[in-house]
Amino acid sequence: MIVAGATYGAAVAYDRRDEKTVLDDEMIELQARNAYLSNPDLSGHSQLKVTSYDYTALITGQAETRDISDRYARVVSQLPKVRQVYNEAEIGPMIPLSQLTKDAYLTSRAKLAIQSVDIPGFDMLRVKVVTDNGVVYLMGLVSPAEGDATAEKVRRVPGVKRVVKLFKYVATASDKAGAPSATTTGA
Repeated sequence: MIVAGATYGAAVAYDRRDEKTVLDDEMIELQARNAYLSNPDLSGHSQLKVTSYDYTALITGQAETRDISDRYARVVSQLPKVRQVYNEAEIGPMIPLSQLTKDAYLTSRAKLAIQSVDIPGFDMLRVKVVTDNGVVYLMGLVSPAEGDATAEKVRRVPGVKRVVKLFKYVATASDKAGAPSATTTGA
């Protein structure tokens, strides 16, 4: 328990979100999962997951129909504190375990690649990496330069089909952005 607490504390120390936001994001993910599992009309016909970062929910996975995916997106959008939902669920058959294993490997490789971003003050722990069917989604509170450098490093990882940036940009002295951005970079 002490190790888990120390790990959590270290992660929060490098995160640009405050501790309350980190906990709220975890609660959003838990509530979304509970809503999904308690609805067999959704969970029986899809393989969907929610990842939350700074009150933005990302839905990934597969659903048999667009209606199933959209219904889940509506459920997630109504959860307390959710400000924005990106519904990136694919319509079609569920991916096999072998692809899930490849996705886990790609996530690890992407995180390793992000370690090599050489920007003063950048910390890789500020980027959340989600991989689904070879598509890598990047979330976090980063500067535009950090976001671009991160996406470029991940784009070069073998096996990555596409990179989707779902960053919220923070203003720096040289770059006053501040607005959320969602962009796609082909691999």
